Amino acid sequence: MKIAIMGKIHPDGLEIFNKNNIENYEIDSFDDEDLAIKLSDVDGIVIRTASLNSKILSKCKNLKIVSRHGVGYDNVDSNYLSNNHIALAITGTSNSVSVAEHVMTMFLYLTKKINLSNNLVKSGNFKKKSELPDFFELYQKNILIVGFGRIGQELAKRCLGFDMIVYVHDPFVSEKLIVSKGCININKEEGLKIADYISIHVPLNDKTKNFISFKEFDFTKNNLILVNTARGGIINEEALLDALKKNKINSAGLDVFENEPPIENHPFFKEDNILLSPHNAALTLECRKRMSVEACENVLNFLTNDSNLNKDNIINLKFLI
Repeated sequence: MKIAIMGKIHPDGLEIFNKNNIENYEIDSFDDEDLAIKLSDVDGIVIRTASLNSKILSKCKNLKIVSRHGVGYDNVDSNYLSNNHIALAITGTSNSVSVAEHVMTMFLYLTKKINLSNNLVKSGNFKKKSELPDFFELYQKNILIVGFGRIGQELAKRCLGFDMIVYVHDPFVSEKLIVSKGCININKEEGLKIADYISIHVPLNDKTKNFISFKEFDFTKNNLILVNTARGGIINEEALLDALKKNKINSAGLDVFENEPPIENHPFFKEDNILLSPHNAALTLECRKRMSVEACENVLNFLTNDSNLNKDNIINLKFLI
């Protein structure tokens, strides 16, 4: 049995293979030709952010499972895997807390305008605090959570802890579940209209691309704080830039971009009402350990028919039967 690790992961995960005497090795060059050779005889792949297309996958004659170090899998040709009865796994239980905390950090930073207060003190202008622009409370504000999987539910807990009014839009989740979590089910348009805060937690696909674009910003509140830690492209970047420039919304926080890394001198970099991070919402130390372990456990348990396999992590399970 041979496992390839595409990208560096925390050693806690590698220890799972090592203690079971399973050959594993790290790949740090992602050139198509190199990958075709290095992956030709592997049984499993643990992958971070590199791409695995059908051209490369077609060379993997022994491959049985690809395990993503994370929950998104748009960097892997999932159709090829399903059509060829190769499992695709995610680390579904690992990153929800870290991402939810990242969203709350962005909410608080943008709401309280922490950077301006910090700059005021450091510049020796402590007594000019009355000149700072208004900042606000999260208390009793409306938040719309788009997507109510594990991350959305963890975020809801934290928002409820701030006594926010939590609305959820997710057509794939029952209203009964949403209500049981202390939240309110709502459709997209009504949710966008009443939201003081919006956080995105859906995958990027044909239905979610440009989920929020020019027309949506025509009826959002001008005090809206919009955060996306899911995938770039769900919020149209041109539309968001236009909304920020014209003060159609208060501000935005982005951990993800349509192209990563974003281009040099991206127009966002010039705007004062946007907070950016380098797609690292899930990269706390604790989360990196959990993702590494879960990604490797997915591979080990699947290949050894272990009853401990979390089948909920196998996103194309129905194609494997």
